[in-house]
Formats: sequence, C-alpha cells, structure tokens
Amino acid sequence: MKMLTVFLKEVKESLRDKRTVMSALLYAPLMGPIMLMLLISTTINHQIDKADQPLKVPVIGAQYAPHLIAALKQQGLVPQPPVADPEAAVRRQDADVVLRIPANYGKAWAKGEVAQVELIYDSSRRDTSTPEERLSGMLRSYAGTQGAMRLVARGLAPELMAPLRVDVRDQSTPQSRAGVVFGILPYFFIITVLVGGMYLAIDFTAGERERQSLEPLFANPMPRWQILLGKLGAICTFSLASLLICVVAFAVAGRFLPADKMGMTLNLGFSFAGQVLLLMLPLVLLLAALQTLVAGFAKSYREAQTYLSMLMIVPIVPSALLTFMQVKIVDWMYAVPLLGQQVGITQLLRGSPVGMTNIVVCLVSGFVVALLVTLVTAWVYRSERLAISA
Repeated sequence: MKMLTVFLKEVKESLRDKRTVMSALLYAPLMGPIMLMLLISTTINHQIDKADQPLKVPVIGAQYAPHLIAALKQQGLVPQPPVADPEAAVRRQDADVVLRIPANYGKAWAKGEVAQVELIYDSSRRDTSTPEERLSGMLRSYAGTQGAMRLVARGLAPELMAPLRVDVRDQSTPQSRAGVVFGILPYFFIITVLVGGMYLAIDFTAGERERQSLEPLFANPMPRWQILLGKLGAICTFSLASLLICVVAFAVAGRFLPADKMGMTLNLGFSFAGQVLLLMLPLVLLLAALQTLVAGFAKSYREAQTYLSMLMIVPIVPSALLTFMQVKIVDWMYAVPLLGQQVGITQLLRGSPVGMTNIVVCLVSGFVVALLVTLVTAWVYRSERLAISA
C-alpha cells in the first residue's frame, strides 16, 4: 500500500511537469515515426517520379550515331543540348548523367567493330543512380538487339551470343524486402523507451536529491525498496505509454507509405504491435532500473542528464550489428537483452515467425537481468549518501 502511494504520488507530480509529459508522451514516441516516415516517403516518391518521367540527358556527339539516338528516344530518352565540359557539369550537379559519343563511333559501327560510348556521372550522389541505371539499361537493350541482328545477317543463331542463361530466383517476399528498409524500427522503439522514462528517472533521484526532498521521503517509516519500486513503477508506466504511442504512430504512418510501389508490403497492424509490446516488456523494466541506477550516482540534475545521454548510445550496438552486417539469426541471440528485442522485431518486420520458445527465452532472460539491475539499484538506495545533495 505504501509502495502504491509512492507510485501515485510520482505519477501525479510527473503529469504536472510539462517537460516530462512533452518528452514522454509526445516528443519521444512521435518524433521517430514522423521523421522516418517523411524521409522514406519523400525518398521513395522522388525515386519513383524520376523513374516514371522521361529521361533528360545531355548528349555530346549525337550526330555521330543517329540510329542509336533514335532507338534511345523510343525507350524514353529525351536528348538535351550538349555541354562544353561534361565532367564539370556533373560535379556542379547541372546534369545527373551525360552521354558522350566519340567521333569514330560511325566508322567502328560500319566496320562491324565494337563502338564505344561514355556515360559520365557521379556515383557519390544518391539521386544519380536512377538516371544512370535507366540509361545503362537502354544501352544494353540496344546493344543486345543489334548484336543479335548482326548474327542473323551472318546466318548465325542469336543464341550463340549467350552460351549460358541464368535464371535468377529471388527468394525474398514483399514483406521481407520491407524488413530490410525498415530494419531500424527496433532502434526507435528502444530509444522511445529510454527517452520516455529518462526525465522521470532523473527527477525521481538526482532531481529530488538536488531539491533536498529525497531525505524527507527516506525518513518515512517504510523500506527503501518499496520507495524504489514505487518510483520504478511510475517510470515504467510512462515508458510503456510512450512505447504504445510510438507503435501506434508507426502503424498509422505505415498506411501512408507508398511501399507497394517499391514491391514491398509493410505490416504494422495489431498483431505486430502486440508482439512488439510483449517483447519489449522486460526492456521497459530493465532500462527504468538502469536509468535510476545511473541517475543515483549523479549529484545534480544536469550531471544525470549527461550520464543518461551517454547511456542512449548502448542500443546503437545491436542495431548497427543487424542493420549493417550480415548476421545469421540464431536462437541464443534471444537470450541477450537488447539484442533479443532487435532480432525478434526484425524477424516480425520481415514476416518471419518468431517461435514461442524464443519469445519465452527473450522474456525470461530480460526479466532476470532487469531483476539483477533492480537489486543493485535497491542496494544503492540503502546508502544514506544518496539523499544528501553535496
């Protein structure tokens, strides 16, 4: 009952603090979905628009290959006037790609020799990949057609050009491809839990210590561990509410993404949301206890902010491991807090089933580690120095 009193007292005081409410219930859960979805939506629409529009490319030496230019026009090329310095034009971003046809192109073509053209572009620019790939595909199509016609003219079968045919069988699904693009979502969920409870953890420990209100609280006739559990309950409540808002925000935002235009399926419905919340439950308690423990060593509110800001770097490690490295998912990963949540949510995004055994392992290991950190925090709470602001 006393623990519940502490819990309700902390929740009420936190709800009166606009900074805490804005951070836990607005900034933390909504900033990630809004930023990620706007970025991805803008990028996808930009790439699709570029792919659908006629391809405008400056052409140098078009007069040397009229048949080539005519064939490219049929495929959607719109030749633009030549530029004096194509390399400089590409570097200045005046042109995405430039096609240069040398003066000896016609002679080489007439002799049946290999005729050469040049594509000038900057691969370090993200927006040039689509125009370059489109123009390269047009040129390959033209080269294949003309090569087959040369063989037919010599009485040879066009199949002689391709002694080996490769049938590519992509085993990916629309949802698994979406999992690659949206693989950073688990990181946003973990950061949401961290930020959602960060200001409460700071205020409940370092803040009260600085305001000298922690010592009167400890003077009450109740065990310190009950005070700690009341405070942890309040932090977990705000963190869980923040996570719930974040998951719902991603589910709503996902409906407005043009994923189908990229051949992807993004399923962020109720089933996904429920499993994410289940996998994240032990992490909510673990991070709440860890933040309270770290804040307990700070002498001031600002010092606690610095410590906990550094703590936010920790989730980057498993997220980077799964996002940028080819890591094979194995069962033991579910037993590692943070990594287990990353793996489980990533598998859900890809549409791969997460077995009940793996979920149980993730929950049990997470709660065990959370309990250990809570015990360490309770031991720190026993110290009389914790209540002294000096």
